[in-house]
Amino acid sequence: MNRIGVVGGGAWGTALALTARRAGRDVVLWAREDAVIQSINTACVNADFLPGVALDPAIRATADHAEVAGADAVLLVPPAQHLRATCRALAPHWRKGVPAVICAKGIELSTSALMAEAVAAELPGAVVAVLSGPTFAIEVARGLPTAVTLACADAGLGAALVKALGTASFRPYLSDDLTGAQIGGAVKNVLAIACGIVEGRDLGDNARAALITRGLAEMTRLAMAKGGRPETLMGLSGMGDLILTASSTQSRNYSLGFALGQGRSLADILGERRSVTEGVTTAGAVMEMTAVLGVEMPICAAVDAVINHHVGLDEAIRALLSRPFRNEGL
Repeated sequence: MNRIGVVGGGAWGTALALTARRAGRDVVLWAREDAVIQSINTACVNADFLPGVALDPAIRATADHAEVAGADAVLLVPPAQHLRATCRALAPHWRKGVPAVICAKGIELSTSALMAEAVAAELPGAVVAVLSGPTFAIEVARGLPTAVTLACADAGLGAALVKALGTASFRPYLSDDLTGAQIGGAVKNVLAIACGIVEGRDLGDNARAALITRGLAEMTRLAMAKGGRPETLMGLSGMGDLILTASSTQSRNYSLGFALGQGRSLADILGERRSVTEGVTTAGAVMEMTAVLGVEMPICAAVDAVINHHVGLDEAIRALLSRPFRNEGL
């Protein structure tokens, strides 16, 4: 795997392109925005989405789907709700057997499909893997120590991907539980919004710790209902990612929740942002999935009620605190 394609010119896609280059790979990055392509190719920086980080001049940006699909492995890094359409555009150029490494975190709102299910439907010739874990793009781009889960059903392919992407500062840990890795990466965004609300509402550190712990139980229940393993949610793509995004204003989801907790409107918050806040759409998708699977997820339900059904924060918090007492556990 000497040539790595990256689909997505946002902060995370750019950071992954830098990582693959540090691992010694030839890298081509597909971006939708002409300004991003020009900035990378002429100034060696992604001024719109990752300003202040110098890029390796060998990283080349393109708008040609065929060029990026011709790589030995392709990292898929669009927003979750655009992943299916992205794969559909890549499909005519995809070579059978080329790995598609999903780096988007979410659940498809229109179908309740996991990202791997959407990719498999649109790229039937691809071998699917999932890269997930506690990662702020700016820290990865700067080469700060980071550990992630790389989930792949084919152990040999997984090992090859680790070798292709791993460096001293970017350390992939192998798993074969794609479902668990995807559920953790998606649901933690919803829980991070809840944690931000707790902080913005000044409900205290005790409340945030309780929410993280019970939120972890929620994501584990959902993963198990979908066929994932509970131990996966105790790892980097579950608990690790949740701890990171539920405790830092660097997280778009946490900062959105914080602003909501302080009384700002969702429309105003989103109107100021250029990057996608995945937890907003994932909240509704999680609720659709739980309705089918019969899984109880009260914290995620509260976030969905606030974001998508105009329930007031005080009412949602009161409903959570009025729930019956129960035994601890999943």
